[in-house]
Amino acid sequence: MISKAKKAVGSLAMVLAAAASFTVAGPTGSAFAIDHVECVGGESFLKLWSHLDGRDSVDCYANAGRTDFGGWWVDRISTGNNDLIYYDVNGDSVRINRWTDITFPNHPPRVKSIQIL
Repeated sequence: MISKAKKAVGSLAMVLAAAASFTVAGPTGSAFAIDHVECVGGESFLKLWSHLDGRDSVDCYANAGRTDFGGWWVDRISTGNNDLIYYDVNGDSVRINRWTDITFPNHPPRVKSIQIL
């Protein structure tokens, strides 16, 4: 009888260990699928024009997911074929629908991260 109890406890321990490993190493979903891509004319990528500390940048992104944007000031957003949420450094989030081209000439948002839906 003690042998059966030891086997049951051993089996339970193996099941719990397997469940824990899947929890830690399981699929992460689409949160990390977003890609920083080369801006190519004619493509419908998300495109952001931004500046920080005297530097200007134009960046393009493809695929759903969320990524850090480093607190850059965003001057213009062209969403292309992407629905976007940007998260500003003040904790607010703003959704912008696909096929939208918006500029912020006077008060650009300082963006912490972006998410393509």
